[in-house]
Amino acid sequence: MRYLFCALLLALPAQADDLPAYLDEFRPRAEAAGIAPATLDAVLPELDWLADTVRLDRNQSEFTRTIWEYLDLAVSDGRVRNGRAALAANAAALEAIEARFGVEKEIVAAIWGLESSFGAFMGDTSTLDAVATLAADGRRRDFFEAQLLAALTILEAGDVTAAAMRGSWAGAMGHTQFMPSSFLDHAVDFDGDGRRDVWGTDPVDALASTAAYLAFHGWETGQPWGMEVMLPEGFDYSEASSLVTKTPSEWTALGVQPVAGGTLPGETPISIRVPAGRAGAAFATWPNFMVLERYNTADAYVIGVGHLADRLAGGDPIQSGWPRGDRALGFDERVEMQRLLAAAGFDPQKFDGLVGPLTLDAIRRWQASEGLVPDGYMPPRMLERLRGG
Repeated sequence: MRYLFCALLLALPAQADDLPAYLDEFRPRAEAAGIAPATLDAVLPELDWLADTVRLDRNQSEFTRTIWEYLDLAVSDGRVRNGRAALAANAAALEAIEARFGVEKEIVAAIWGLESSFGAFMGDTSTLDAVATLAADGRRRDFFEAQLLAALTILEAGDVTAAAMRGSWAGAMGHTQFMPSSFLDHAVDFDGDGRRDVWGTDPVDALASTAAYLAFHGWETGQPWGMEVMLPEGFDYSEASSLVTKTPSEWTALGVQPVAGGTLPGETPISIRVPAGRAGAAFATWPNFMVLERYNTADAYVIGVGHLADRLAGGDPIQSGWPRGDRALGFDERVEMQRLLAAAGFDPQKFDGLVGPLTLDAIRRWQASEGLVPDGYMPPRMLERLRGG
């Protein structure tokens, strides 16, 4: 029932009149959390409802595009050129950040590129308005109320004014689009001017804060995020899953080879991922992949960051093709798919429209029961087969 209720919330978003009522309920909780009454008096009456923010929250591109459409934009030739220029222009700062936090400069630059096109598009939406709107909307109230409390705490700390606290429609801020709670936990004053400034023209605090965030979450210096690999004829695609790990030597013994040549490095257990099934590129992924997921949980985003970082370091484009004749399933189709899988005896445990490891595992088990290659890929034509029972 909980997932059905979430689906109904998506179909019936909140309205502007819900914001004042929500803020009346929120204020006592904010005061109990330590926000000064004077701050609340100054900020809460000025907050505005943002209808576009609610609409965009339901259509994030990492989840509504195919992976190849996403990567075409995320790692375009123009972005690679701009990224190499940004690396050169900020070389000293990025090298100092890498030395302090152990996160390779290309990874930090790639996040900067995907989040704001290297500072060109940081967003001009009021962070306070955005997180208040999304909290009032209710779909993810606990998360966005925490962001609203964090944003008010940032104001009180004096790092930024309310007018200058601006960013994306989702409340992410500055060059590398930190959410307010992540700012509180991980932002650093790298240039030593007494402020943690992720919004200004100088990106150094934002870039250092991103490296600090990744280091805190376990980034391993010198370890790949992943790499494109070739899978052998007859490969067991049920093992191409984040739930299955083997050492590089074990995968090598099964015939898995890097597309770029050589062998899979190290002995840290890794996974194989095939985001577009057997018809698309395959990737071996190291634990750093999961660290990048702490920034954004969408596999397409993580592959975008990792591949852009590789291109900035001089690496080649992805060599394999994609099933470009397919389209991505819409949200309603993904929820339907999860319900049909459960009805067929392959319960994904959630009916939330998000295709995570549990849903992928359910797809693979259903595919195997149908005598299909269990690669976890569900294009519209396969959904039609699932509908047919």
